[in-house]
Amino acid sequence: MRLAVSAASLALLALVVAGSAGGQESEYTRKGADTCLSCHEEQTTLALFRGKHAVPSDPRSPFGHGQLQCEACHGPGGPHSGRVRRGQERPPIIGFGNDKPTPVAQQNAMCLTCHDGDMGFGWQNDAHAGGEVACADCHVSHTGSDPVLKTSTQPEQCYECHVQTKTRMRKAFTHPLTDGKMDCSSCHAVHGDAVDSDLLHVTINDTCQTCHAELRGPFLWEHAPVSEDCGLCHAPHGSNHPGLLSKRGPLLCQSCHSQSGHPSFAFESDGLASEMPSQYLLGQNCMNCHSQVHGSNHPSGSGLMR
Repeated sequence: MRLAVSAASLALLALVVAGSAGGQESEYTRKGADTCLSCHEEQTTLALFRGKHAVPSDPRSPFGHGQLQCEACHGPGGPHSGRVRRGQERPPIIGFGNDKPTPVAQQNAMCLTCHDGDMGFGWQNDAHAGGEVACADCHVSHTGSDPVLKTSTQPEQCYECHVQTKTRMRKAFTHPLTDGKMDCSSCHAVHGDAVDSDLLHVTINDTCQTCHAELRGPFLWEHAPVSEDCGLCHAPHGSNHPGLLSKRGPLLCQSCHSQSGHPSFAFESDGLASEMPSQYLLGQNCMNCHSQVHGSNHPSGSGLMR
């Protein structure tokens, strides 16, 4: 039998599902989930009972004491489950996912009736919200374990939309996402407060330094681009150059450092420099000498060589 629900819960759901029954009066089914399962017995529906949304002992769960079971998320199902005349379309209920006719705003509003506290204030201005991405486009509620919440499976969920990032992550040098040692949310917080970047922290450097703390500094001798933005030299989503560098040395170094006072160019527009540069430069990389490129605390480290 259907358990009693509070008037406040009914009123809240009535606001969210207004109009979802095709103009008919919203009614809750008398038998709750039993009514739904009389038609929806497929594997994807029954998988709900392996997850957190169908735990009778948890009062926060839709199947907890006094809750509305399936209708807590899908809205009143009375008209939908009732008899319809031949040729007449069955009144819809709230469906989740990009293949459902329910507007994204209405889908997300249902999720936020319970999960509003999990969202940072940045979500409302986030690219996902602005792009009308539904919660169900990323999250799977009818499962024992949501793939987007597991380190080993989350990247593939994100790659469904972020195809260019997936391609970059297949390059020779990447972060260990494919090894299951980290996931996209190790750096990105799509529900968070960093509106401009969707990063875990406000700046790129703060985010990188959560793992690379040894590069945080402060250093006695700083390398300016390091303290400004790690992305000036590194390609975090993947690179064909060691160390996730965007270019190999000395080309990367030459993008900032001129030849004035130092033979810092090995190539000109027509190939190798006409005047043979220093033998040290032809040792393949500026970092053969300037090894402390992230900064140095050595008293004689102004050249980042020690």
